[in-house]
Amino acid sequence: MDDKKYYTLLKEKFPTKEHVATEIINLEAILQLPKGTEHFISDVHGEFLAFDHVLRNGSGSVKEKLRECFTTKQVDLNALAVLIYYPEQKLNQVKRQKKGNALHDWYQKNIILLVTATNHASKKYTRSKVRKALPPRFSYIIEELLTESHENQDKEHYLHAIIEKIISLGQADELIEDLAYTIQRLVVDHLHVVGDIYDRGPAPDAIMDRLIAYHSVDIQWGNHDIIWMAAMAGSKVALMNLLRISARYGNLDIIEERYGIALRPLVEYSRTHYTPQKKFAPKLAPTADISKLEKDTLNVVQQATAILQFKLEGQLIKRRPDFQLDKRRVLEHIDYETKAITLDGCTYPLVHFAAPTIDPNDPTALTKEETQLIEQLIQSVQQSERLKRHMDFLIEKGSMYLCYNDNLLIHGCIPLHENGDFKSLRINNTQYAGKALLDFFEQQVRISYRQPEVKEDLATDLLWYLWSGECSSLFGKTAMTTFERYYIKDPLAHIEHKNAYYNLRNDQRVCQDILQAFGLSKTGHIINGHTPVKEKDGENPIKANGQMLVIDGGFAKSYQKETGIAGYTLLSNSYGLQLAAHQPFSSIEEAVLYGTDIVSTKRLIETVDDRTTVKETNIGTALTLEMKDLEVLYAHYE
Repeated sequence: MDDKKYYTLLKEKFPTKEHVATEIINLEAILQLPKGTEHFISDVHGEFLAFDHVLRNGSGSVKEKLRECFTTKQVDLNALAVLIYYPEQKLNQVKRQKKGNALHDWYQKNIILLVTATNHASKKYTRSKVRKALPPRFSYIIEELLTESHENQDKEHYLHAIIEKIISLGQADELIEDLAYTIQRLVVDHLHVVGDIYDRGPAPDAIMDRLIAYHSVDIQWGNHDIIWMAAMAGSKVALMNLLRISARYGNLDIIEERYGIALRPLVEYSRTHYTPQKKFAPKLAPTADISKLEKDTLNVVQQATAILQFKLEGQLIKRRPDFQLDKRRVLEHIDYETKAITLDGCTYPLVHFAAPTIDPNDPTALTKEETQLIEQLIQSVQQSERLKRHMDFLIEKGSMYLCYNDNLLIHGCIPLHENGDFKSLRINNTQYAGKALLDFFEQQVRISYRQPEVKEDLATDLLWYLWSGECSSLFGKTAMTTFERYYIKDPLAHIEHKNAYYNLRNDQRVCQDILQAFGLSKTGHIINGHTPVKEKDGENPIKANGQMLVIDGGFAKSYQKETGIAGYTLLSNSYGLQLAAHQPFSSIEEAVLYGTDIVSTKRLIETVDDRTTVKETNIGTALTLEMKDLEVLYAHYE
């Protein structure tokens, strides 16, 4: 009966046997096409302008297509590339400089160049896919321009007539914009974001809006993303951490103004109980222009949320002994008379430590005022429609890891012992390690997110463990020493010892063992973000003989002093793999005015003897299964 039901449904989609045959032929043809370009990006940390520029230029892919299509004698490639990246801004610049016939000739020349470039960028796709990629307002016109040959003189007049009419009707700007965005879309077929969209930078919300509008994307959750998801899922300690980091980097306006979350009660509470301290001065961009009052507000909010975070963390650790985080019940390790703390057998004097609401007899207890404040903040977060839309998208498109085209994409690490064995986490008498551990984490993330009204269950507490637990694949260190960095002067207390993975990932054998544990081949790649690559110190992002690729080069401006660059991205096309290193992005105005680009160098990682086809990809596997079903339908069609 089930077979008959599905058979009937298939016949509704394919009303004749010829329709089935056409689709089989179409799928077979698609399988033989070169695979589309995959674009990998990681750790953008709210730096929207740099992120958006890298998306617009496809990490140099747009310019590469232009070099294939034109010679430098024919075309000013920089000027044409900028027109494709920023069509509106470039058009405004040109219209200020050119008038009358000069502007008309510029329109005519550049529309033809853009049509030629669009044609070249569309070569690896079916006509149907190209048609779907066209913006609706000029889809018919663009399709005509793309389809007809310039070699036929009659058709050449026909094409020029179309262009002339577009210019005379005052629609040239709109057509140029649509052609430019079509090229951007065709040059990159699929985007992978390997974690950490949120925190530090000023516009993570703009990045999320851009991703929601993007044509094809997946996301591997980062530790900073999980904190925002956890706050929406009801984790109080995650929310305090989120607010603390936002205050530290001067980003409370993201929460209050762009997500509409009321912070006035938190500000009033913080001003009542805390006074500004130099240690808690916010880390602001050099160009930030804010008043002393605003700086002082960020300062006291950071102090208040830090203490609330440590209180809530202590409560969580106490109710979750399986997490083995007792050493991190920091408020209970303080001698409140001497203002000293004992950690791992060492006693340290506390500096800058102000905690007026702590009861030394019950250090993790919240006051009545604090309990009401936190409940109010959680409610405000969960009622933010825009934040919920963004977090829903992270859940829909995101995962702890992704196996895609023989690559393992994971933001942080696979927890390992020093000998390379998988490190396990024991929860409710069940051991989880390797792939099973990451699958367990993802399952719990989804359970917690589906039940936002449940706030202290295992699933929600595990979201915090993902931020700071030793066996977390998103953290991968022995301890998160936030408390020590705030209140202990001795830098030895600040050290966070990394999991063995971060050393062993240089070993090709270890990488191959991990790949096989995830069902991938020994010749695949692991793609990581999370740890900034210190290129200025000689660190290489290409490890384990090319099988481990680390693409966090420091999009966040706060990292760029230690990395020496402004991010790595990765490209995978039918010819192989390329790593792109980026210089800091200055401004759109500078890019348009001077034709500057931020891709500095590309490194070829791997080439293939024969171009990779769609048949050899994840999409190809799905299409092959679909073809087999259609062949059964064709053989039994009545």
